[in-house]
Amino acid sequence: MDAAMLAGTVSTVLFAAANLPMLVKAVRSHDLRSYSGSALVMGNVGNLVYTVYVVSLPFGPIWVLHAFYLVTMALMLVLYAASARARRITRTGGSRRPGPLTPGTPRK
Repeated sequence: MDAAMLAGTVSTVLFAAANLPMLVKAVRSHDLRSYSGSALVMGNVGNLVYTVYVVSLPFGPIWVLHAFYLVTMALMLVLYAASARARRITRTGGSRRPGPLTPGTPRK
């Protein structure tokens, strides 16, 4: 293993290890209020675009790191959406409020 491959492997392990506590906390608590939905969406889109570059490279640590980022960012977005939906349902008392165009709803 040359120095570049060793550095890539070590940095992959370190980056993944640095992100795992955040992911574990989000999965356990289901509380993602401190996250930005738009940042999570943009991060996922960026990861998808970056995939084009990664698949052009020979298999190595970057593939593993990128796969980790793809999975964790997608999971964080799903958890964020579920958390936001649960907060919305709790806030409305478990029922959906009628929208402004719902039949029978008086206009203001």
